Amino acid sequence: MGADNKLKVRACVFDAYGTLFDFAAAAGTCRDALGDKADALSILWRDKQLQYTWLRGLQGLHTDFLQVTTDALDFSLDTLGISDTALRDRLIGLYRTLDCFPEVPTVLRQLKDAGFVTAILSNGSPDMLMDAVNAAGLGDVLDHVLSVEDVGVFKPHPSVYQMAVDRVGVPASEISFQSSNAWDAHAASAFGMKVVWCNRYGQRSERLPGKPDHEITTLADLPVLLDLG
Repeated sequence: MGADNKLKVRACVFDAYGTLFDFAAAAGTCRDALGDKADALSILWRDKQLQYTWLRGLQGLHTDFLQVTTDALDFSLDTLGISDTALRDRLIGLYRTLDCFPEVPTVLRQLKDAGFVTAILSNGSPDMLMDAVNAAGLGDVLDHVLSVEDVGVFKPHPSVYQMAVDRVGVPASEISFQSSNAWDAHAASAFGMKVVWCNRYGQRSERLPGKPDHEITTLADLPVLLDLG
């Protein structure tokens, strides 16, 4: 990669769910109870979770991400004909301590050691995010864990990305934002950040304002973009 294509930034900000943490891990851990419905539940749960964040944002009826996640799970279980209170509680508990993707601890350590400011910017509520960060042992490689609860609206509202600029203390143009969600990547780009779309799931490109500067399939490729690899 030519030097002109390298990211010239001072901070690396990450989406949490699907980017650092594997949202499919909760249902995957419960395959003993879910059987062949595990994958369908994981997909529907995530889709409905995102839909509820967007719809609540449009309605101006914000609630925290734990409530949205629970509501989305209840809808998904009902849709798939699953009625099991103990399983429901188990899934919610597992979502709070999702596995991080294998490369995440090493990449964050590289960035931290190289002097980049590191942060999470997520729809997750503060307690959910801290549970996940602590379970994955990432606390010492993150300078900030930022939740949309501080602005009272979910992504992709511009105030969320502005909060990252304000809290990290770095201009948008000097922040590299990483997300596995194409809509999130486009929104951050439209806001003015440099953006790396971590396309873990083989999605097609969105037709939305903004455009990611780079597309990768694993965060293990990020250090090369920052001239660390």
